[in-house]
Amino acid sequence: MNVTELARRLRINTKQMLEILPQHGFDIGAKAVKVDDRVADQIIRQWKYIKKDIEEKEKKVKSELLLKEKEMRKQSGESVVLPSLITVRDFADKLGMSVTHVITELMKNGILANQNQNIDYDTAAIMAGDLGFNVSKEEKKESAPEDNSEVLENALKKGKNKTGRAPVVVVMGHVDHGKTKLLDSIRHTHIIDTESGGITQHIGAYQTIWEDPKTKEKRALTFIDTPGHEAFTVMRSRGAKIADLAILVVAADDSVKPQTEEVIQIIKAAKLPFVVAINKIDKETADVQRVKNELSQRDILAEEWGGNVPMVEISAKEKINIDKLLDVLLLVADMNAENIVADSSIPAVGTVIESHVDKGTGPVATILVQGGTLRKGDSLVVDGEIYGKVRAMRDYNGNEISEAGPSVPVRIIGFKVAPEVGDIMDVSLAEGAERIDVKQRYSHQTGAEKVMTTQSSEDEDGGKGKKYLNLVLKADVLGSLEAIIGSLENIQHEEVGIKIIGKGLGNINENDISKVEATGGKIVAFKVGATPMAEENIREKNIAFLQFEIIYDLINWAKDEVEKLLDKERIVTELGRLKVLAIFRTDRGAMTLGGRVESGKIAKDALVRIKRNKEPMGEGKLVKLQAGQSEIKEVPQGTECGLRIESKTKIEVGDVLEFYTEEFKIRKMNSGK
Repeated sequence: MNVTELARRLRINTKQMLEILPQHGFDIGAKAVKVDDRVADQIIRQWKYIKKDIEEKEKKVKSELLLKEKEMRKQSGESVVLPSLITVRDFADKLGMSVTHVITELMKNGILANQNQNIDYDTAAIMAGDLGFNVSKEEKKESAPEDNSEVLENALKKGKNKTGRAPVVVVMGHVDHGKTKLLDSIRHTHIIDTESGGITQHIGAYQTIWEDPKTKEKRALTFIDTPGHEAFTVMRSRGAKIADLAILVVAADDSVKPQTEEVIQIIKAAKLPFVVAINKIDKETADVQRVKNELSQRDILAEEWGGNVPMVEISAKEKINIDKLLDVLLLVADMNAENIVADSSIPAVGTVIESHVDKGTGPVATILVQGGTLRKGDSLVVDGEIYGKVRAMRDYNGNEISEAGPSVPVRIIGFKVAPEVGDIMDVSLAEGAERIDVKQRYSHQTGAEKVMTTQSSEDEDGGKGKKYLNLVLKADVLGSLEAIIGSLENIQHEEVGIKIIGKGLGNINENDISKVEATGGKIVAFKVGATPMAEENIREKNIAFLQFEIIYDLINWAKDEVEKLLDKERIVTELGRLKVLAIFRTDRGAMTLGGRVESGKIAKDALVRIKRNKEPMGEGKLVKLQAGQSEIKEVPQGTECGLRIESKTKIEVGDVLEFYTEEFKIRKMNSGK
């Protein structure tokens, strides 16, 4: 066979082949033109091993080179300045390395990311440090305040001609205490019928017109409905920041609950004027005095008890005293009228209270306009960047409108990217604002996630590994995603925990599946499904895929799954001690002997510790117990008996056997721990 033909078959340069073959016992000559066919066949058969050896040597050389480069960087003090968030491509540029090399290094550190995805400062700093760089963090140049409430306050200060506007009311309280039913009664609609299990899933805002029965005066009220379950703590807090007044709903038959206390803290922190609605007074088990008493213990004193908090006894279901509640609410609004004002002539300012990606229309968000007037065609400026233009606006009833003034909640179509709940929109910043980089924003929202597996996780002391439930979490809207993550973070334990290895909005896709495959995790979907391709892969690869419609069902499931990771509790019950008096028979793996119970009792199927001169010699199991000719189940103290022990340890006369039982109990996690 020609040497060139052999090289072609091996897919290697001829000169390289002639240099490599002698190192592996095939010295065919540096200037050979032909090679014996039999030798050529041997070379072809051995080539995969030769190639593997070459690759390993190259890898070793490369590794040594990288190590030298790292040491040189350390000695020369080479440094790199990194921002809080950076794409993999930009990170590679800063390090002066290829993108492929950086992606490989990230994968070694358990991070899956493509060149367009973002990694945070901590991740980048650790990796750059490992490569020998001195790392420092880029100082923020922006002087703009970070707190959204401060941003909003500054934007609203621009208005000079302020007049009264409709008060924005937030309805808060414990789950199932009747908040949504109360709004239903006020609006005379049936929103509650469309909600999963009667639980409101997203923050919604609605406007209603209340007509005073006596004066016939019509006044508008804007209501924000915050879900009551603990999963929505963050959303409730945001709801409180954008409201003027609050209604604290407490069920007369259930009184103050942990979520009620949480709401009280939020209201107090936000310094919101509020009214207490004591609901469900139509129930036989209703106890209004108990509610008032428990509220007084939390520094909320009813007006009739000498306090300053109006309390109205209502039944949202039977529509009892709803008009009275609204009258009291408007009275409280009048007392705080100087704060419930806005200038409708300035460019619109408002807060994002709901955001999601709709299949047909794309990104959609609900904005509560808090100042100025928003018009069709206005630029949507969020956090100083243009997110798009108002293509269409709809009110809470779904009717298309051309403009929205202060206190009006409006659903907007025209966003290029879905903003986040709590973001501030300020149209006045349109001039000079840059258009948002859609690709970069998307990679930030669905950015690279650290992949941590149970096997490699260790606690800070480097001791026993902490076990994790790895989840890829997808939801329909940002508000729900944020709320779920907030609740999952509360499921804490020193031995087990939850790691969210992937998150985002919309249906489960191939990328989500690859993340789960890398970690052995589970996919959790809230109010979304999977793409056809992803669904097929889930079935083929037998990936755990769970779908939920109600958030606290998801949280309870996650808590149960984490509990399963806990090591079972071993409970040992000591029974008694026996002294061996005689050996009757010795078999392989078992012995028959006689003895006397010196303390406690011994029972069949008990476990045994074998001790000689107080030193442990081994363990075994009691499989047979006999008194005289009869087989028995238990022998009390002071009684002699015959017994058969299964054990690998050879028992001798004079040995002491300690008998005990053990059981394993499934451990439970405390709520919120």
